[in-house]
Amino acid sequence: MRVHAVRTGIVNIKENQRRGRGHGSMRLANTLLDGRWTGPLPVWCWVVEHPEGVIVVDTGTNARVLESGYLPGWNPYYRRNVRFSVRPEEEVGSQMRELGIPPEEVRWVVLTHLHVDHDGGLHHFPNAEVLVGRQEYDYATGLVGQATGYLPNRWPSPFSPRLVDFGEEPVGPFPRSRVLTQAGDVLLVGTEGHTAGHISVIVQEDEWSLFLAGDTSYTEGLMLEQAVDGVSPSERVARETLRRVLQYVEQTPTVYLPSHDPASAERLAGRSAAQVAAAR
Repeated sequence: MRVHAVRTGIVNIKENQRRGRGHGSMRLANTLLDGRWTGPLPVWCWVVEHPEGVIVVDTGTNARVLESGYLPGWNPYYRRNVRFSVRPEEEVGSQMRELGIPPEEVRWVVLTHLHVDHDGGLHHFPNAEVLVGRQEYDYATGLVGQATGYLPNRWPSPFSPRLVDFGEEPVGPFPRSRVLTQAGDVLLVGTEGHTAGHISVIVQEDEWSLFLAGDTSYTEGLMLEQAVDGVSPSERVARETLRRVLQYVEQTPTVYLPSHDPASAERLAGRSAAQVAAAR
């Protein structure tokens, strides 16, 4: 089994989005009003060459985000708080072909959540079974979800994902999970927080767990610090998820791989486990 990090362009966000400031409604207000930009952050996708079929975790963004009108100008977040840079050749499909992995042969696409920088490359995978958390899908397609920035009108048509319901089988500190592969070495766990229905993917190797974390945190360091971001709808839920992730990496040698951490690909290549003791 081989796992590839694929960078689909870069994104700049506000510093208060990476590390939230304040509580309750003030967290989001402080994020929207922040004048400080981060440096360029990668938008990672993960391609898993598995004996049962290729698995893609998140699909990154696509070059159309730079087109006028693609992102809703009425939404204050898109207008003031995010800047994308991605070329067509940086989209996930083009880069997979460079790796010799035809996107048309992908078996599963797992979306950690349905923000535009994670589902923007869906059109590259016409034959894949797409998996999304049921809670995430229901929220993203509802009126409140669309008002807060989900873009279901940008999904390829038809779009009928397999909605993930978690069983009661715990994985370490995570009370619910869903096994994806027959071998039992790729699992989905609920990591609600950044969004209401966020999920993460655990790939179990002989000596390591690869924790494909989506936006559970923006960097490994922020997870180790237990720092909640500035856009999570519930600080309490996000904090509980971060606690579980930390407990998991304390119990299991884990390469923790958030989608916007500049060091994620390097940690994957070196199989560098989270340094819990050093962070405390």
